[in-house]
Amino acid sequence: METVAKKKKSFLESYFKLSENGTDLKTEILAGFTTFITMAYALLVIPNILKASGMNGAGLFGDEALSLSILNDPVIASAFTGTCIISAIGTLVMALYANLPFAVAPGIGLTAFFTYSVCLTLGYTWQQGLAAVAISGILFILITVTSIREKIVNCLPQNIKVAITAGIGLFIALIGLKSGGIVVANPGTLVSFGDFTDKNVVLTLIGIIIMSVLMAKRVKGAMLISILLTTIIGIPMGITNVAGLKVFSMPPSVAPTFMAMDFKGLLSHGGKGVLGALTSVLMVVLTFSLVDLFDTIGTLVGTAQKANMIKKDGRIRGMKKALLADAIATTSSAFFGGATTATYIESTAGIAEGGRTGLTTLVTGVLFILSLFFGGIVGIVPAQATAPALIIIGVLMLESIKEVNFTDFTEAVPAFFTIAMMPFSYSIANGIAAGIIFYPIMKLSVGKHKEVHPIMYVLAVLFVIRFVLLPE
Repeated sequence: METVAKKKKSFLESYFKLSENGTDLKTEILAGFTTFITMAYALLVIPNILKASGMNGAGLFGDEALSLSILNDPVIASAFTGTCIISAIGTLVMALYANLPFAVAPGIGLTAFFTYSVCLTLGYTWQQGLAAVAISGILFILITVTSIREKIVNCLPQNIKVAITAGIGLFIALIGLKSGGIVVANPGTLVSFGDFTDKNVVLTLIGIIIMSVLMAKRVKGAMLISILLTTIIGIPMGITNVAGLKVFSMPPSVAPTFMAMDFKGLLSHGGKGVLGALTSVLMVVLTFSLVDLFDTIGTLVGTAQKANMIKKDGRIRGMKKALLADAIATTSSAFFGGATTATYIESTAGIAEGGRTGLTTLVTGVLFILSLFFGGIVGIVPAQATAPALIIIGVLMLESIKEVNFTDFTEAVPAFFTIAMMPFSYSIANGIAAGIIFYPIMKLSVGKHKEVHPIMYVLAVLFVIRFVLLPE
């Protein structure tokens, strides 16, 4: 028995190179659990965002849709199963191929873009949106294999990169405030506070306080703990429905969203002719690509130092493999009804626990698979319990704004429009487009055209064409 255990340990040691990376089996397993606990909230939040895209039988949007149990409808239940599968695939590829401690799952910001911009603003069906995700995934693979992905990163100014993250943070926070009823539409002032005597708003506020306090105290798994506590508090308030609750259950069928991509509808959307349709598709795919590109790069760069993954030449260990793992995950995501994937910043929780190799993410990936059998618990979580997570994620993402150079006006203006246009126009795509368009304009106006990479001019022209041909 001891010999078998040693052989297993030896296999894991040699495959993941534990000693070489200054870690051991126990540390990696603990780190894997920590990463999962920290980011498991995504399994609760993502299906609730997707249902607003029309990915439910009623095709509802607003408070009524967001209050429905995610497992009451076979389509959105399928989205939950898909989210678990996608997260497992992406994380396991990162573990077994890249041997890095980064977990992959459908991105919250990218899922929000999929729902609120692609489906609700641009009018694509969720099936057409999945087709766009599939195209972007294939594009990711091609540009990663050819190293173009790294070159695109280098062409964009640093201020635009960090501004995108900050803008998405505000956009996600706005969605959370809206779904929790804290902010509501107002014909006179556009938006205003909701009714703070309403029990739904009260529960959302309770969730925000709990999550904020736990985060401030650096409690591991603060978001997940807060979501669960808020859900429990919602039971006596009559918001959380526990009727017929099953702790353990077989996974909902993935059939309603599996291979549901509508490529034909995507390319003929809007009836604006071939050029108009192609321009619109290009805009959507480009936005998916840009947001995921910078999210993944940002996570890898931001955590590499803590994980001692910076090589002597300044490059990150396994960067290309990590990007390819993310690209493969995004492509598979479209097949299972999910939005573009992202490398989660919550992976830093596992790294802080000592995770240094793919064994950490192997454990996390296995836990994603096990989550398939506890959908009944996920299904009772109300929007008022997940809305605080969106708001707090907004807080975390807004941290990047301190890196924006506001002292140089030619840098400040593009960064400002990138950040502001996302929540103000309720579109991540509009924010990115505004920043990229204004950047060359500002630099050219003061004779600093040499600071603009040629690719930036191409991107700016493409975005201008998109607004001219497809005004919203």
